[in-house]
Amino acid sequence: VQLVESGGGLVQPGGSLRLSCVVSGRAISYYGLAWFRQAPGKEREFVAAVGESETNKHYLASVEGRFTISRDSAKNAVYLQMNSLKPEDTAIYYCAASRIWAVVTAVSRVDHWGQGTPVTVSS
Repeated sequence: VQLVESGGGLVQPGGSLRLSCVVSGRAISYYGLAWFRQAPGKEREFVAAVGESETNKHYLASVEGRFTISRDSAKNAVYLQMNSLKPEDTAIYYCAASRIWAVVTAVSRVDHWGQGTPVTVSS
């Protein structure tokens, strides 16, 4: 299984970005999917997760209401729509998948990682 992210970049505070993660090798219906991020000098942290059902979503408290995770089985992809971005959202964002956990909210639950896409929020 391979996960390939795209969509990162430089954005001003208050702006928006949409991250994409295309999964190859197996249908995403077999996996719990999530986004994590890692800022310079900090540990990797959970951002958002989606279960098999689109109604089963979980978010880091600081991004709830600003970020939206979604999955598209037809495209075998998972997305992260990020609105009202803040400088503290600056990090490398990683797509993650778990074969066992329907809801992936911890690094220890991840079986597969993408290579990461950088997001910089700065004026």
